[in-house]
Amino acid sequence: MISPTAEYALRAVVAIAQNSGKPVVTPTIAEITKVPAGYLPKVLQTLRKAGLVNSRRGLGGGFTLVKPAKDVTVLDVVNAIDPIKRIDRCPLGIDAHGTNLCPLHRRLDEAAALLEQSFASTTIAELLAAPGQSSPLCQPSGTVGLTLPPLKAT
Repeated sequence: MISPTAEYALRAVVAIAQNSGKPVVTPTIAEITKVPAGYLPKVLQTLRKAGLVNSRRGLGGGFTLVKPAKDVTVLDVVNAIDPIKRIDRCPLGIDAHGTNLCPLHRRLDEAAALLEQSFASTTIAELLAAPGQSSPLCQPSGTVGLTLPPLKAT
């Protein structure tokens, strides 16, 4: 449905949002999200270039969201990393089909459109506030000092 990198980005953004505006350092994000520590900086850099997160080096530094979690959608994050592929021309390159998609490719594009719509209507804050048996990210057992406060309602 989405690439592993896009899922890593979503996990990272959720972890950052859980910290209520306080900077979160890369090792903490990696531990909380289970994203490979060697790959996470690339993901965070892409999110920074897309204008979704800020980064600050040094003591007291780390990553924060540029906008409140209520203003960041799942689609914003996915599009920053690996946009959902839509089908606007025959993927087989059949010139006679052009933009008149066959039933199969039309259905596949409709499914992609529904996914986009769902992601666009879901904010990071909604993910954090959704009731359920578990939170979006669970603190690894036995860790100390990684408890992030829940997102405050704005």
